[in-house]
This record gives sequence, structure tokens and C-alpha cells, in this order.
Amino acid sequence: MEFDLESQPEIVQTVVGYALQGWELALSWLLSPAAWSQFGLLVVAYIAAVLLTRRIQPTLGRLLDPGEAEGYIPTARRFVAQFLPLILPLLAYVLTGIGESVVRSIFDSGAVIAFGKRIFLFLAVRALVRDIVTDPFLKLLGKYVLVPVAAIYALGLLEIAATRLEETIVPLGNLSFNMLWLLQFVVVAGVIFWLGQWSNSQSTVFIQKQEEMRPSLRQLVAKAVEFVIFGVAFLVLMNIMGINLSALAVLGGAIGVGLGFGLQKIASNFISGVILLVEGQATVGDYVELDGGEAGTIVKMTARAAILETFDGKWIVVPNEDFITTRVVNYSDSGSANRFEAPFSVSYDTDINLVPDIIEAAVSKHPEVLNEPFPPDCELRGFGDSGIDFAVEFWVNGIDDGKNKYTSDVLFLIWNALKEHDINIPYPHRTVEFKGPLTTLTAPVSE
Repeated sequence: MEFDLESQPEIVQTVVGYALQGWELALSWLLSPAAWSQFGLLVVAYIAAVLLTRRIQPTLGRLLDPGEAEGYIPTARRFVAQFLPLILPLLAYVLTGIGESVVRSIFDSGAVIAFGKRIFLFLAVRALVRDIVTDPFLKLLGKYVLVPVAAIYALGLLEIAATRLEETIVPLGNLSFNMLWLLQFVVVAGVIFWLGQWSNSQSTVFIQKQEEMRPSLRQLVAKAVEFVIFGVAFLVLMNIMGINLSALAVLGGAIGVGLGFGLQKIASNFISGVILLVEGQATVGDYVELDGGEAGTIVKMTARAAILETFDGKWIVVPNEDFITTRVVNYSDSGSANRFEAPFSVSYDTDINLVPDIIEAAVSKHPEVLNEPFPPDCELRGFGDSGIDFAVEFWVNGIDDGKNKYTSDVLFLIWNALKEHDINIPYPHRTVEFKGPLTTLTAPVSE
């Protein structure tokens, strides 16, 4: 039965043409002694790879297992050990390649064994993406780019697909590029910037471990390293893809104009952030209060703003410029101590000369109260309407906040000390005076 393909769409004719070529190739393989010998050699190579894997993989697993050891070398050994599942397909690929060279020297043909070799490579790529790669971005890239490319290569269609993609031109104004270049750009850019992100995270962890550096200096160095890494990644990407950097001069000028006009606030906040990191006036972990009323602990500093966490868990985003142009109160710069006070009153029948010593001794028992720069100091503040007003000043390392209720603890100590010495805490008394005779009110009698 014959079909008239001339009336069918071009894509149908192309698919049928490839199918007929594949059928003819399969028939030639089935009827060729050389093809059967190649198939047999392919089976032998796979069996040999299985036997070698059973002997090699356990031995390598024991050698690469670092146990619970930590450090660079154990980490490298764990990294290499995760690739052990690739031994079987890669060994089969290598042995099949050796068999292919032998077959081509004898029969001057090796299409069957070459196809099998490409299949083994495809299986290795699929195992890599499915079982070894754990990073979400790399897994996505491998699933939708690497595995399809390996499958096309296994079918022997990679050159045809690359030619078709290269012939497909995408116009973009005065510029134009082909689909193959675009695909390569996406893959290369993704891999390079993923490597940049990984390098940045590793360098940040290393820098944060350098405790001899000031926190603000660590932040500054981490930001500088981040800019250098991604700047180098951008230049490498442009060089690999063959993009002339001089062509970006116009874009750079446009960005400069934008910074001068529409992006001046962003530029101001960025420069203010750099100044903060250099001077170290405020850094992560400090409790600060701004003129605008914003107060909290700095939990993160970005290129544009600082994030404050309040006592009730809310996050406030404060532009870096506010730290430079307004007054900032830093309660915990470089871990310095802070002074607080707890007011109280005693009744007028108290011998006030005894109160300071009693209260200072009681407050000194608190484990967080410091003797330096000054010990607890109880002061007479005034004579109130209901009692005599005192206040005790004390120093602690930290902030009197929801997690560290120093003033509350001190007030408990004051209460217990006063009760122990029979000193009364006054409360307001009111005297009501009636002038003139009191009249008796009688309720009306209902009939």
C-alpha cells in the first residue's frame, strides 16, 4: 500500500521520511552479520561492566567513606562518593568505545555499537540528573535541557537539531540571533551565575566565621566579595558568548543617566549602606532607635535598607539613608553596657536613711546586674503626695526588652527587700470633707 505524501504538510513528510530511514537502517542491521557481531560485543561489554562494577564500587565506597570526620578532605570524599552510581553506565560506555574501535578496524563499520555507546551515555546522564543532583536549579536544568540533549544525541539527531536551531533566526529590532545561540546563552548563563551564587554563599560562611573581625567589617567584606564574584561571572559570560563589551557602552550610559535622575534614591541608599558598613556605627545584632520612632534589633542589612525586628516580632524596613541623615541611638554598639532604672516609693513613716543600702544590696544579687562601670545606685527623687519617691539605677549587658525583663526582675527584688524589712509601699489616700449639716433622705411611700 502506497500513500500520497505530496498532499500532506511538510512536517508530516519529514517525519515519514525519518521513519522510513530508520526502518531501512533497522533492516540493514538485522540482515548484516557485522551488525550482529557488534550487538554481541555490546552485550559482552555491558556484562563486563556489571562484573567490574560489583568489584570496584564497594571498594571505592569504603575508601571514600569519611565516617563522621569533618573538614575539607572528608567533605571532598563525600562529594566524590555520591557519583558512585555512575560507575556502571560509564564503564559500559568506555568498554563499548574500545569495542567500537576494534569493530571499525575489522568491518569498517560500527553503527550498532556506536548507537549502544550513546545509549549508555544517555543512561549515565539520566542517573546523574535523577539520583545525584539535588540543587533545584541544576535539577531543573538537567531535566529539561541536559537529558533531552542526551536523548537526541543517543538517536544520532544532535547535528540535525543543532542545524535547524541555528537556521531559526529571531529578529529583535536591529539585532538578531538564532535559537541555538539563545539556548546556549540560557544554559551557560544559568550555570555561571549558579556557580557565582554557590561561591558567594561559601565565601559568606567563611567570612562570618572570622570572629576577630568586627561584625560591620565582616558585612562589608561579604558584600564586596559578592560584587566581585558576580562582576567576574558577568564578564566571563560575555566573553564565552562572544559579546563585545564595547556594545554595552550605550547601556552603561543609560544606566548612569537613570542613576542621576530616577534612581538617585536607590543610589543614595546604596552609598549610605557602604558608609554604614565601613564606619560600623550600626550593624547586625545592634538595637537601635531612629528619630522617626522606629526601634528594634538589626537582623539584616541589604544594599538598600536595614531590617529591624521589634520586640513583638514585626520587621521594619528602614532605608540606609535614614541612618546617615537622622539621629540614631544605638543601645548595643560593640556590646556596651546600658543603664536602666526602676522607680518605687516608701511611706512617710520610713527611716529613709536605711532604704539605699537595703535596695542596693538586693539589686546586686541579680546575676545580670553589673558592678562596672557602676554598681547599683539608689537615689532619692522627691517627696510625693502619697510617699517618698526613690529610683535605683543599674547597669546590664543588653537591652531591657521582652526577652530580658531586667526592670521587672529588679522590681521583684525591691518588693521582697522592702517586705523583709517591714517597709510599707504607699498607695494614694483621699479624704472627703463635707461642709454643712447632713440631711437624711427618705424614700417616697407608694400608695
